[in-house]
Amino acid sequence: MTDFGRSLEIRLKKATDGRASLACIRPDGSTTCQRDRTGGFFPIHDLTHYAVETVLRLGRGFFGIVAEGWDLTDFGPPWQHGPLPTETLLAESIVGMLDLERATGHLTSADNLNDAVQQKLVQAGLDYRREVSPDELVRIRAIRSELSGRWQALLPGDTMILAFNLSDQPTAQ
Repeated sequence: MTDFGRSLEIRLKKATDGRASLACIRPDGSTTCQRDRTGGFFPIHDLTHYAVETVLRLGRGFFGIVAEGWDLTDFGPPWQHGPLPTETLLAESIVGMLDLERATGHLTSADNLNDAVQQKLVQAGLDYRREVSPDELVRIRAIRSELSGRWQALLPGDTMILAFNLSDQPTAQ
């Protein structure tokens, strides 16, 4: 294993049958893995999480809490760790909006994205706001596009490896 120091090592493998698997290796060496059974939705979704959480420096987004010890199977019933942390819900809401963009081909403005995300957080009973600036949205889309291209170019059986650098993220609260 590469020494990623205080990084979560993210491994996306493109299987020969067209499906994908995600493995995350924590700084302590423990791992969590899951195979995509949806026919390809999750690799780009996970790469979008990477882009969002890196640009916005979300230390407790999806990859941050995986680094803390959540397993990939913990993101659903019976919710072993309880409700998702606020920052994770923020990341998931932003990624969901960007997944919708990808599905429809219609790009939204930062203002519309922020309004939709805020509405989702309010519906979840949260009084929390983290605006995404137009510049941040451009950077998120650029990173997602670059990583998506790398994923599409990956040969079956090969693995894309990314480091989610926890040192660059704010300390978990």
